[in-house]
Amino acid sequence: MTATAATPCTAFQGHTLLRSGPLAEVALAARAAAGPVLVFDDTTGRVVDLDLRGSDAEIVARLASPEAAEPAEPRGRGRPKLGVVGREVTLLPRHWEWLAAQPGGASVALRKLVDEARREGGTAQRLRAAREAAYRAMSALAGDLPGFEEASRALFAGDRARFEQETAAWPIDLRGYVTRLAFGGLAEDQG
Repeated sequence: MTATAATPCTAFQGHTLLRSGPLAEVALAARAAAGPVLVFDDTTGRVVDLDLRGSDAEIVARLASPEAAEPAEPRGRGRPKLGVVGREVTLLPRHWEWLAAQPGGASVALRKLVDEARREGGTAQRLRAAREAAYRAMSALAGDLPGFEEASRALFAGDRARFEQETAAWPIDLRGYVTRLAFGGLAEDQG
């Protein structure tokens, strides 16, 4: 998924937080900064590649319609007006037999199974996604800092206290950001 002008992002210059907010605002702050800046998508922790050429209005316009910069995908199977995209699923014959025997056929049965899994595993899935986002940002910003490996272990173990202990010597902006991504709040000890 491509980041848009409203995507929540954060820019860092070195280990210092430059700006947090909608991508359009963060991009303009990154453009005005002296020196290299990394911009992160707060949802995924991925670095956002920005085209900062042109005026502020041109930058914001490009972010408002990222589809214009990307080539259109060839039309495939599915019902695009309904948001249905045709993709390939590989299953064993016994799975296809079971799906074919379900009311409504394979597609209806698969949609019901996916919806049920999303309802039941929502919290665990959100926690995993938050930890992966924090790890991506940590790797880019703090991969060479002391305690990175132990902080990573604590992160994936869900041990906030140990994570905060391992990151205590890190710059405060960096520590606060990765803690917010991982655990949904700023580090308790900001000083």
